[in-house]
Amino acid sequence: MKRTEGINMYCPFCFPEKDKEQSIVLSNESCLFVQKPQPVLLGSGLIIPKSHRETIFDLTPQEWQATFELLQQVKGLIDKEYQPQAYNVGWNCGHVGGQEIFHAHMHVIPRFKDEPLAGKGIRHFLKQPSNQRVRQNES
Repeated sequence: MKRTEGINMYCPFCFPEKDKEQSIVLSNESCLFVQKPQPVLLGSGLIIPKSHRETIFDLTPQEWQATFELLQQVKGLIDKEYQPQAYNVGWNCGHVGGQEIFHAHMHVIPRFKDEPLAGKGIRHFLKQPSNQRVRQNES
């Protein structure tokens, strides 16, 4: 039976099998781990809920639990295949937060000590002085 509940017909993450470059590597009852060949972010991928949820804040408690469980499996797989020294794991929520596809997705990015940006976390660029907001007078 074809899944129709919780689906957005125009969302690429609701139909991940349509992207021929992408592989569904792992899954459980509520979410998938997908990867595409990445020349820079070797081994990285996304954990996405099977049901269309716009942001992380829309996940059900069951989807949260399933995401956590799948993340542990993903880490084991990436550790075995790539032996990274660290990880960045994160969500972008909303356009201003950098979200480009409005179906919740967790980035899982293995990090390596020989990268030019080793030691720079997900906040590195955001906390630069050039990103400071210009505040309006509060009077």
